[in-house]
Amino acid sequence: MKKNMGAADRIIRVVLAALFAVLYFTGTVTGTLGMVLLVLGGVFLATSLISFCPLYTLVGISTCPKK
Repeated sequence: MKKNMGAADRIIRVVLAALFAVLYFTGTVTGTLGMVLLVLGGVFLATSLISFCPLYTLVGISTCPKK
């Protein structure tokens, strides 16, 4: 897998994942929407840790700086 995520994109995804987790575990967002946000937060965290987003590959974009 070739990295296709830049540092800013990774930081934004980690912050959003943390926000979604806080909203879910504090009970602010519950039910189906809460579960969807929790799963989405997990995906954001996983993709930021490996610096690769499969959706970016399908769309053909990259936020990784050019070498």
